[in-house]
Amino acid sequence: MSAIWQLLGLGALAAAAGASFVTQATVNTQLSRALDSACWASFVSYLGGTLVMLAVVLVIREPVPTAAAMSKSSWLHWTGGLFGAIYVVITIMLLPRLGAATLLALFVTGQMIASLAFDHFGLFGLERQPADLPRLIGALLLVMGVVLIRR
Repeated sequence: MSAIWQLLGLGALAAAAGASFVTQATVNTQLSRALDSACWASFVSYLGGTLVMLAVVLVIREPVPTAAAMSKSSWLHWTGGLFGAIYVVITIMLLPRLGAATLLALFVTGQMIASLAFDHFGLFGLERQPADLPRLIGALLLVMGVVLIRR
């Protein structure tokens, strides 16, 4: 497969992930309204995701990680669900107030700023990549994009 086709395929997958992000936010928000609870809607979202992932690991016959493999990780490596839960609850609370486009623009901006910091300081084992002028200008353009979308 040529590099351009591979890039296009990966780009399409990333775009699909982005579309699923806004779809998840929207259906979670609607469930929150029906249940009158952002927390219960988030719980249902994670329960659904957990059941789907259980089905996936069973279908592809992924072996259960060994105790030795688990012991190689830090406690911090096990906190992904915590950060995901924070994102889901905040998304449910903010989507009705900001709208999908503004919320997503703000999330992308937050992700970019955090990513620049993670790269610059080599946080969580990432290879250090300095936050040079072009990268900082790109982050500034994202912030400007939020302003334009929200107008």
